[in-house]
Amino acid sequence: MTLDLHKLEHLVAVAEEGGFTRAAERLHLSQQALSTSIRTLERYVGVQLLDRGHQHVTPTPAGQALIDDARALRAQAGAALERARRVGRGQDGHLRIGHTPAVTAEEVVELLTRAGTEERGIQAHVRQLFPDELRDQLLTGACDVGLSRSMPADTGLTRARIAEHRLRVAVPAGHPLAARPAVALADLRGEPLTVWGESGSSAYTDLLIGLCRQAGVEPDTRRNPVQGTPPITAVTATGRIAFVTAPPGSAAAGAAYVVDLEPPVYVPVHALWPAHTTCRERDVFLSRLGDLPRA
Repeated sequence: MTLDLHKLEHLVAVAEEGGFTRAAERLHLSQQALSTSIRTLERYVGVQLLDRGHQHVTPTPAGQALIDDARALRAQAGAALERARRVGRGQDGHLRIGHTPAVTAEEVVELLTRAGTEERGIQAHVRQLFPDELRDQLLTGACDVGLSRSMPADTGLTRARIAEHRLRVAVPAGHPLAARPAVALADLRGEPLTVWGESGSSAYTDLLIGLCRQAGVEPDTRRNPVQGTPPITAVTATGRIAFVTAPPGSAAAGAAYVVDLEPPVYVPVHALWPAHTTCRERDVFLSRLGDLPRA
C-alpha cells in the first residue's frame, strides 16, 4: 500500500475545520466515510493522528507533522501542475515575482537588473503582496519566487538571502532630526515610529524593534492605519518617523527628509520559493545574484 494523497487531504480538512462534521461537508463526504478514511490512514501510519475530543478534534504531534508535510506535498503538486499548464500555453520564459511592501518596487527592478533577466529572455511579472498572500501564492504555485525582508520559510518553502539594503530614517520636513547629517538608533528614543504590522505578527516589525533594542532603545511603535502606504507617504501623513531604505536627502517633494543611520545598519532581502520544484527562470534569476547563503 502506498500513501494515499486523498486521505492526507481528508486529514488536513479535519484539522482545519476542527471536527468531522464541517470537514465532511467541505469534502462532500459522509461523516462515516471520512472517519473510515482517517482510521485507515492511522492504521497505515501506525500511530494516532487525531485527538478526538467532545468539542474539538485536534492533531496529535505526529498528526501535525504529517499535516505540515501534506501541505508541502500539495504545494509541490500545485506548482508542478501550474508550470505544466504555463509551458503548454507557450508561457515558458515568464517569471512571476511577488514582493512584500517592505521590499520596494525600485529594489525589485534593481535585483532584476543585477540578474540580467531581460538579457536572458525572461519576462518578469511583478506584484506586491502582503506576507500571507505571498505565502499562499508560493504554496499554490501561483508565484514562482517571493521577495521579503523577514518572512520565515514555512514548511514547503525554501529561503535564501540575496541582498542587503542600508536602513535609514525618514522624518517630516522641519523635524529636528532632518537638520542632522546622520543619526544613531539611540537618537530615536521617544520618537513615535510608524510600522506596518503589529509586533509578534509581523516578522519585519520584529526585526526593526530588535535592531532598536540592540541599541538600547524601546521604540514607541504605532501601526500605520493605511496599509500599503509607502513609508515616505506615511511620514508626511502622520508626522511620525519611519525606517526606510530610500536614498538620503529630500523626499516627497520636500515634505520629508531621509537621514543616514550611523553606524550603518543593513536589512536583508530574502527570496522564497516552493521547495522541491523546478523553474528554469527562477534558477537563472537566483544564480545571477551570486552565492546564496541559506537562512
